[in-house]
Amino acid sequence: MKTILENVEVEVRHYSQLIKLFNGLFKASHQTVLELGDDEPIYLPRSEDQAFHRIIFAHGYFSSALHEIAHWCVAGKKRRQLIDFGYWYKPDGRTEAEQRAFEQVEVKPQALEWAFSSACGHKFQFSADNLNGDVGDMSRFKTAVRTQLGQYLLEGFPKRAALLIEAMTARYGTTHAFRSNPFDPARH
Repeated sequence: MKTILENVEVEVRHYSQLIKLFNGLFKASHQTVLELGDDEPIYLPRSEDQAFHRIIFAHGYFSSALHEIAHWCVAGKKRRQLIDFGYWYKPDGRTEAEQRAFEQVEVKPQALEWAFSSACGHKFQFSADNLNGDVGDMSRFKTAVRTQLGQYLLEGFPKRAALLIEAMTARYGTTHAFRSNPFDPARH
């Protein structure tokens, strides 16, 4: 007799796989590593005390790692020299105006995160990152993310993102599924 869990196909993506994949690609070439963190995610450029730039994601969450990697892929060389890429950030409890400003800088990273999620066979979810505030209507934000993803698919992904997507689809066996457009708006 099968248990309920045996009838449900669940594939968990473990962050350790992603760390190994990312570090294998970018530790030597970009002196950047992906690391598990205990608290809020943060990007720390290398320093006298640290030999590598560090992308630190939250609590072992696979989606957090993908999101922080996406920010790194969007950041230019100058921004990669700054803590958290020099971005403005206000934690939970943002006003509606602050939330819209936050969403403007999240369009490209969340479009890349969606692509990374699909390349890993992992479910993507839009993030307002404002649990204690009013996120309001997110339909414009979701449309902007979808539009940006469409641009990436037509015009090509940023170089580091493209390398990572290629490695992810090879690692997770998602090349065919990724190319068959897993970005149906009805699914997200």
